[in-house]
Amino acid sequence: MATVDDARRSDKATAVAAWEALFRAQVTVMRALNADFPGGEISFNEYDVCFNLSTQPGRRCRMRDLTGHLLLTQPSVSRLVDRLASRGIVEKQPDPTDARGVIVALTARGFDVYRSVAVQHAQTIAEQVGAGLDDDELRTLTELCTKLRVAAGGSDRRDRDAGRVRA
Repeated sequence: MATVDDARRSDKATAVAAWEALFRAQVTVMRALNADFPGGEISFNEYDVCFNLSTQPGRRCRMRDLTGHLLLTQPSVSRLVDRLASRGIVEKQPDPTDARGVIVALTARGFDVYRSVAVQHAQTIAEQVGAGLDDDELRTLTELCTKLRVAAGGSDRRDRDAGRVRA
């Protein structure tokens, strides 16, 4: 007869197996997306900065908020933003509400560059992610990933926009 401890071990093993499957799928898809990324004007990480800025009101946000959306350290994000600023893709502005803060804004040129890359990148995403899943499965995947992120404490505006490539 199964005990409560057996059930907990089974739940734990199931959760670990699900994590491994999710992680391996993510790594495989990210490698393919990175390999096929149309990086003529901006890199994959620079695109991520532009994507995140494009989802913010006025296409701008505080540097620390931007850093919270990326899988990079604060110093790496600062260097990345500096490179983008030197090319006119973003601009850094003082935060009027906090003298220590910096606002990062996507420029009109930066938004044009982002949109051009996003159109091409969206096609690669559709090919990679849609390759093994039908439309119902893709919707279910979106719902499950959003539910997982919210349960892990990652609830924000991006939960409603999960998986979308804005252009």
